[in-house]
Amino acid sequence: MTVQELDAIRKQKKELIDVRRLVKEQAEKLAANTGYRKQVLVCGGTGCTSSHSMKVIAQLEASLKELGIDDVLIVKTGCFGLCALGPIMIVYPEGAFYSQMTPEHAKTVAEKHLIKGGQIVKELLYQGTVHEDGSIIPFAETPFYKKQMRIALRNCGVIAAEDIDEAIAAGDYEAVEKVLFHMTPDEVISEVLASGLRGRGGAGFPTGKKWQFAKASQGEIKYVCCNADEGDPGAFMDRSVLEGDPHCVLEAMTIAGYAIGAHQGYIYVRAEYPVAVERLKIAIGQARAYGLLGKNILGSGFDFDIDIRLGAGAFVCGEETALMTSIEGHRGEPRPRPPFPAVKGLFGKPTILNNVETWANINPIIVKGAKWYSSIGTEKSKGTKVFALGGKITNVGLVEVPMGTTLREIVEEIGGGIPNGKKFKAAQTGGPSGGCIPAEYIDTPIDFDNLVAIGSMMGSGGLIVLDEDTCMVDISKFYLEFTADESCGKCTPCRIGTRRLLDLLTKITEGKGKPEDLEKIEALCEHMKSSSLCALGQSAPNPVLSTMHHFRKEYEEHIYEHKCSAGVCKALLNYTIDKEKCIGCGLCSKNCPVSAISRTDYVAPGHKLASFAIDPAKCIKCGVCLGNCKFKAVVRK
Repeated sequence: MTVQELDAIRKQKKELIDVRRLVKEQAEKLAANTGYRKQVLVCGGTGCTSSHSMKVIAQLEASLKELGIDDVLIVKTGCFGLCALGPIMIVYPEGAFYSQMTPEHAKTVAEKHLIKGGQIVKELLYQGTVHEDGSIIPFAETPFYKKQMRIALRNCGVIAAEDIDEAIAAGDYEAVEKVLFHMTPDEVISEVLASGLRGRGGAGFPTGKKWQFAKASQGEIKYVCCNADEGDPGAFMDRSVLEGDPHCVLEAMTIAGYAIGAHQGYIYVRAEYPVAVERLKIAIGQARAYGLLGKNILGSGFDFDIDIRLGAGAFVCGEETALMTSIEGHRGEPRPRPPFPAVKGLFGKPTILNNVETWANINPIIVKGAKWYSSIGTEKSKGTKVFALGGKITNVGLVEVPMGTTLREIVEEIGGGIPNGKKFKAAQTGGPSGGCIPAEYIDTPIDFDNLVAIGSMMGSGGLIVLDEDTCMVDISKFYLEFTADESCGKCTPCRIGTRRLLDLLTKITEGKGKPEDLEKIEALCEHMKSSSLCALGQSAPNPVLSTMHHFRKEYEEHIYEHKCSAGVCKALLNYTIDKEKCIGCGLCSKNCPVSAISRTDYVAPGHKLASFAIDPAKCIKCGVCLGNCKFKAVVRK
């Protein structure tokens, strides 16, 4: 493919993409030029696919065929962000945002909205896009979207993820064209350096410096790698980029190859991401067919190709040296550093490794310039950050905000607050390597340095919201269980330290903890942080240390009072029945799995039947009785 052919594709498809990006009035003017009266975008990301969005698409196609409609384009996109509302369907040029779609709903939309002269089916719309008077709010102006700034996610939910022409029309491969014909390798690295981009995989190391070190390393063979082995519990940022805009990663890796003098790249992606893997394969095949990967890219004389390597789900392979060891065909275990990968990495050659989100920022930096990018964010943390927002939050999903956005803005405005009137207690960031941010820091601007200062870290971008019903001792135990299972076992501090920490936390949650255990935990955490071989062991104590620092009273309550005020640790709970409130209906007894509840001889005043009582010796503290009692007679202490 030539540069002229690339430009022709951009011009041919550009108006299709513009309709989806522009507000209604402008989009309507362009719609007539696209050849399609309407465009229907249906999320094809993992979240909506698991909610049967493919069945929605199939029904939509069948309904349009039955109605004889051939001027409506159906587009399977990546993630829109509001994952809890899936399957999501948006109709343009109106921008009608339909949520929680079913095949039956799709048929209704086809029959009422997509026919000529049809009307929006307002009862199926996401209610956040509907005014009280019934008029439509553009979804970009809803609380969830309006504070976001989508750079890494710019094309997710906008383009057909499996169509390279749409990716080109949306701006992909514009940067590689500029780099190959108008910039030297040193100029590329200088632009990335000047942007202030820091690695989004967790460490926050300046991306441009990493590229600079690799270029300076001697050797004819060098490699470019992409870390798509996203393994943090609750994290799905990288997966969503690969599912929605895989070409942005291929382009960025090609640019890095040109900058450091590499001709081969590898994307290491976990096999548990089948949609992402399939779309990567399609994208690589399309890019090769278009001459955007392989020999003599765009006639520039530069050669670069990319292959995929599947990970088997080992969390430790998210660590850069373990990942490279796995690509080489060995058991995924970390290596001592130095030497760092930029000097001696994959197959012993100079290598740069960045994660998916980092790569997704390269095109805008090259196209719009470092000055534009560095104007976003804070002094030391430039650009935006993608977060997987989960836990006790109304708007579970994927968000991208400028660095420096406060936690309150994310939780209360974008996230829609805590459901059921519960209070915000903490936010866990950084996954198993991060820490918990208590409510007193909810107005903290989120960036790399601020999070470290309050005992947490950015990590790859998981943000789990915790409410008042969360036990912080149990949360730290949950993350320790994960890291203990995922430890590769190569170094003693991590292999034994995680298990010993888990034993101590388990003792405390079972009511067997002793005061001296707190000192043992702190000493063990510090030893692991200073002695473990890789970041898995070094950072595994972080959730424990941060919860002990901010919520020490909860640890002491478990030890001294044998009490879990959040009502989570089963061993510390006691269930009783208030005989004055019990009406004797027997629902608790019928549903008790161990027959621990029996009727007494006592009949409360005003009631006709005798009350029930729980035998503490038989009770397994499962909580079924509490869930079945409609009269609040079952009490958990």
